[in-house]
This record gives sequence, structure tokens and C-alpha cells, in this order.
Amino acid sequence: MAVQSEPIVRRKLSDEVFARLKALIETGELQPGDEMPSERMLMERFLVGRPAIREAMQTLANMGLIEISHGERAKVLQPTAQSLLRQVDAAAKIMLSASSDSLEHLKNARIFFERGMVREAASRATAADVAALEETSKRQRAALGDSEAFVAADMAFHSRIAEISGNPIFSAVSEAMLGWLREYHTEMLIWTGKENVTLSEHAEIIDCIRRGKPDEAEQAMIKHLERSRALYAPKGRAES
Repeated sequence: MAVQSEPIVRRKLSDEVFARLKALIETGELQPGDEMPSERMLMERFLVGRPAIREAMQTLANMGLIEISHGERAKVLQPTAQSLLRQVDAAAKIMLSASSDSLEHLKNARIFFERGMVREAASRATAADVAALEETSKRQRAALGDSEAFVAADMAFHSRIAEISGNPIFSAVSEAMLGWLREYHTEMLIWTGKENVTLSEHAEIIDCIRRGKPDEAEQAMIKHLERSRALYAPKGRAES
């Protein structure tokens, strides 16, 4: 009877250090807010050199498990939906740049997501929520002529709608999608008064939310996003 081989793969020292440190966090031996042991302590504990420790720590930081600050001990972080999604930022941007289809899929996903978010906002928004949206819109109007500030306020407006849900995962997904789309925002926004169209559409959305009209809010959001989807395109290939 043939014996199936099961080769033992020799791991890099930094991979082994990473696995042990990750286990300390997973088991709760190291809690969110705790300082990580110093490099010297870890070198003595695991009998490895500084490069292996630093590489393992950087991997933990890239995963959002610890925060490394210059001149201070690294600290264990409380994982959040935002920190988890930030781990895929680089991969998502590469995927989007590699295929125009991926960008179109993201636009469609955003519309599907935001029509649900605005319905939720219209169903549960408080007076304070509406006031926050109006303040964001006011800030956006004040940024007319400054495309960077205008787009930042636009993203804040849509993120604020997601936050009304009270669900941190929705907020994180909104932030991630808007961040990925921003890479493809074209300068078409500053042509022929499109900024004022955006502001008018935002005002309509706020009004629907204020009046507690989910159906109307959804239709206003769809109209807004379908109209503005051409503003997101690979540089040099914007739609007319």
C-alpha cells in the first residue's frame, strides 16, 4: 500500500514569529490597547534576530492587528470593519485598474448599495441626522471652485447617509467603495456647472430623508448616481 507523502514545509523565521504573535492576540493574552513586547524581549523569547521580529510586526500592522508608531511601542488594535476593509485597498485598486469591467461593476454595486442606504436613512433619520447632512452640503457648496475639497465633501455626504443606519459595517463598506471610486474621479465635475447639479440633487435627497419618504429618497438617489456615474472613468477615457 502506497504511503502518501506529506512534506513538511520549512517556514521563514518571520512567518513563525508572526504566527506566534497572532496567536497571542487571538487567545486574548494580548488585548486591544496593550503594548506589544519590545523587539529585544521578543528576540530573547523566540531566539531570533531583529529582522524576523520587524517583518512579523509589519505583517501584523498590515492586517490591522497592531499599530506601529515611531519612537513608541506598537499597540494591539481593536479590529473594526474599516480596518478589515483597508486590508484589501491595494488589491481592489489593482483589480479596478486592470479591467474597465471591474469599474463598471463597482459603479453598479454602489448604486445597489446606496439605494438601500438612503431608504434606511429616510426611515430612521433624526433631526440631528438631517442637520448633519445639511451641514455637509453647506460645506460642499462652500468648496465650489476647489475640486479636491468638493469631492471630499461629496464623499462625506454619502458616507453620512450610510452612518444613519447605525451599522458600522455599512459605514465601512460605504467608505471603502467611495475611496476606490475616487481614484477614477475625472475633472468633468468642474465643467458646465455640474457641481451645481450635484448640489441640487443632494438637496433633493435630503428633503426626501427629512420628510421620511423612502421610495422618493431611493428614486432621487438612483437619478443622482446614474447621472454622475460618467464622472468616474479611467483617466483620459471619461465619457462625454
